[in-house]
Amino acid sequence: MTVYVYAITDAGHPLRLDDLVGVGDPPSTLRTVAGGGLAAVVSDAPEGLRPKRRDLAAHQGVQERLMSDGAVLPLQFGLTAEDDDAVVRVLEEQAPAYRRRLEALEGAAEYHLKSAWDEDALLREILRESPQARSLNEEIRGGNPDPQLPMALGESIAQEVQARQEALAARVVERLRAHAREERSSAPTGEDFLNVSFLVDSGEREQFVTELRQLADELGQDVELRLRGPLPAYSFV
Repeated sequence: MTVYVYAITDAGHPLRLDDLVGVGDPPSTLRTVAGGGLAAVVSDAPEGLRPKRRDLAAHQGVQERLMSDGAVLPLQFGLTAEDDDAVVRVLEEQAPAYRRRLEALEGAAEYHLKSAWDEDALLREILRESPQARSLNEEIRGGNPDPQLPMALGESIAQEVQARQEALAARVVERLRAHAREERSSAPTGEDFLNVSFLVDSGEREQFVTELRQLADELGQDVELRLRGPLPAYSFV
């Protein structure tokens, strides 16, 4: 039977799963499969599984419980294998690589940070500080009929926005990097200019959050910093 795979741990992990349930309706029963000195937490895979709130919560609940007791490789929602034997084969074949990642994640958790800059505030800053953008804007407001001016102003502002967002993103990451083992950046979406995950040791978590709060105070209300964590280290598996 197809099995749903939640996470991989060392075989010596406590694997406290008694009061947890898996995905599906009714909820599936969790069990473990061992191989290569590792253990995988699995359940029977329900048919037609979709990322509903209850199933997402069950998936993450398993991973968070495992993370509280030791290193874990959290797998993405929806990962399945043909059967238990297929899981065992993967554990045995990939044991050295999985062990290296478990060692790298020991005692650490992921913190995920996104950031957005208020568009109106950023535009005001550019028109105040960029001589080129300010000059073009003044010419347009003064009634210059040149049809090329609005396009030139738009290009100037776009370049300034990109440069300033990239500089601020680098500044934020540099400040937090001192309190993290690793970092992983992803392409921002929507209005965000920063989308980055940090792998943070348990002993550095308080300093990491304190540093972010200090940075938020420095940047003011025009820059939004949204932090989630501690989380299972999805970005570092």
